[in-house]
Amino acid sequence: MAELSMNDLMFRDGLLNGERILITGGGTGLGKVMAEACVMLGAQVYICGRRGGVVEETAKELTDAHGGKCVGLACDIRVPEAIHDMLDQVWADGGALTGLVNNAAGNFISRTEDLSPRGFDAIANIVFRGSFFVTLDCGKRWLAEKKHASVVSILTTWVWHGGPFTVPSAMSKAGLNVMTQSLAVEWGNRGVRFNAIAPGPFPTEGAWARLSPGRAAEREKADPTIPLGRTGEMRELANLAVYLLHPGSAYVNGQTIAIDGGGHLAGRGRADLASWGDAEWEAARNAIRGANEKDRAQRTV
Repeated sequence: MAELSMNDLMFRDGLLNGERILITGGGTGLGKVMAEACVMLGAQVYICGRRGGVVEETAKELTDAHGGKCVGLACDIRVPEAIHDMLDQVWADGGALTGLVNNAAGNFISRTEDLSPRGFDAIANIVFRGSFFVTLDCGKRWLAEKKHASVVSILTTWVWHGGPFTVPSAMSKAGLNVMTQSLAVEWGNRGVRFNAIAPGPFPTEGAWARLSPGRAAEREKADPTIPLGRTGEMRELANLAVYLLHPGSAYVNGQTIAIDGGGHLAGRGRADLASWGDAEWEAARNAIRGANEKDRAQRTV
């Protein structure tokens, strides 16, 4: 179901006419909402994800609701060759992209001593390596063609203060933060700029199932640990992403912008998990395993 209406967006109709934007992990959650906002404002949008059926269904849902163009592409961004083939399709379908949103991610809570190499790689290969591979492949094309473009990476506020019990994600997002700062300098004078968004809690089914296992049905809006007293609203993230993707923000480069109601300034973290014992962690692992099996089933459809 579509999440947004034009009343949710701060911008005039048609603002993104002529823009061509790829959103990784665009079939669900925050990626889907950003894709919807871009479609509503006139951009040609491509969304990719490992679950081909999910991204194709989302693309149809968004075009049925709003018109315009949204294309769903199955792609495992852990595989550089798959990225290259996908981008060949995108470039052949209308030319260079003007924007990229590195949104694809994976995460789950775990005591770090319980992590296996496979568990670490499950996160790092998507968030860290995959986002870099997509950025690099797009970047080579932009530089060769002398095109201007905007890259927006979705991080977390953990890049500034660490992420206890989510160490693989915190490490990977911190790497993307450094990529944003580095390439903003390296490629900025060649027309490609880089920024990032660090969201606080935005209740989505996937995130809640793995970061608050057993509480996915709650997804409450109120949160007394955040200075504004609530979690984020999807339209708020969508508006910030649109701003950074649009050429009107052309002097913003190399920045990571928090959108968390001031939560990270108040020291919000997951220190509460330090009190968990073996029983709580076993229950969390079982809940996360169930969410993963549900996703795996969707990938085989």
